[in-house]
Amino acid sequence: MEPRVTDNPEQSRFEIFDGESGELAGFAEYERSNDQVAFTHTEIAPRFEGRGLGGRLVRGALDSAREAHLEVLPYCSFVRSWIGKHPEYIALVPEDRRPRFQL
Repeated sequence: MEPRVTDNPEQSRFEIFDGESGELAGFAEYERSNDQVAFTHTEIAPRFEGRGLGGRLVRGALDSAREAHLEVLPYCSFVRSWIGKHPEYIALVPEDRRPRFQL
């Protein structure tokens, strides 16, 4: 099975579940206000590191933000770095805020 990314709005985070065990493998915390979502922290459990789950998590979270027409503020360094490596997602960050995030 493939890893699964879900939004958990009660805990203000996107979560990724391991495809084999179904266990929670990591999360990306966010703060949402109006038409923006600010990603503040991303974490993958040590036993799940090195399997690309962090990238899958961020992609899923950003795809969800895109579908909801939300602007993204990548305060989390992992999310910011991932966006920098995937230019097709830079448009989610408001143009006037990109210099602050070095994007």
